[in-house]
Amino acid sequence: MLEVEQHALNESEQGEITMTSTAVPIVRRSARAVLIDDEARLVTIKRTKPGVAPYWTTPGGGIEPEDVSREAALERELVEELGASAIVGQQLTLLTSPTEGGQSVQYFFAARLISLDAALRTGDEYADASRGGYELERIPLDQLAEYDLKPTKVRDFIVENRAALLADLPPKVL
Repeated sequence: MLEVEQHALNESEQGEITMTSTAVPIVRRSARAVLIDDEARLVTIKRTKPGVAPYWTTPGGGIEPEDVSREAALERELVEELGASAIVGQQLTLLTSPTEGGQSVQYFFAARLISLDAALRTGDEYADASRGGYELERIPLDQLAEYDLKPTKVRDFIVENRAALLADLPPKVL
């Protein structure tokens, strides 16, 4: 199991500042797509749950032990969640957050949508109504700031870097 080192600055009673480190295990890894279609729209999943305001998320999910790479995990997740195929490009960023038992790391990749057929979705989330709704929604990038895309750090990253993101998308292979 890999670990993330957390650093903290501590001030002693005498005013001395020291840095301490602790290793925190990474207990979950996931790969997510900043998936762009041919009309410069972000392909998202609108989540609806009883008693919770709707929010949007990028497609993706857990990296399984049998996945040969993060990109392979993402390609598998795109099929499961969207019935989609895409060209996965470069990693844009990663986010680490605390979770039960350690840290969760999400890797975000630029990706160009090639095809999508929602009838081909196979993810478990669609079979369990108690998990709420999973609705495909495409959001024009110039309107993204108006949406509650989770995590907000990724929404803000996309909004701030929209032109570069579009310029650096992997080319569509015919």
